Amino acid sequence: MIGNLGADPEVRSLENGAMVAKIRLATNENYRDKSGEWQSQTEWHDVIMWRFLAERAQEQLKKGSKIYIEGKLTHRLWDDKDGNKRKTTEVVANTFRSLDRREGGSSSYFPSEEPNFNSSTPPPANAGGNGSAGDTPAAASTGTGSGEDDDLPF
Repeated sequence: MIGNLGADPEVRSLENGAMVAKIRLATNENYRDKSGEWQSQTEWHDVIMWRFLAERAQEQLKKGSKIYIEGKLTHRLWDDKDGNKRKTTEVVANTFRSLDRREGGSSSYFPSEEPNFNSSTPPPANAGGNGSAGDTPAAASTGTGSGEDDDLPF
């Protein structure tokens, strides 16, 4: 997902010393309605980050930050204060990258030139597409930089 933080990360330490951060991420979708007018729809997502990701979030992220997040959806059941059953869907982040512009004018994630993902050589570890999560290769965010092909189905 690519979106903007709605507030500073909420970071806390658990009794066992593990850090956990919760962020609210806003993603936007723009589309034309039946009459041809542009519409914008914002969705809010709860994102959980554990341990070193929580520490990085605390150091690097702030309200309004644009970030790229990779993770998985999880569902959690809990009882509210009135004893009612509740279900929460959250994204547990595996990695994130800041997409904010640096002082030099370049993004901290996207290179200044568009990479050619159709070439026979794999993209560099910090490569990105045009900003769409569907165009970002899984190998780009792993940070392994080994250049070896993973067992990807595509």
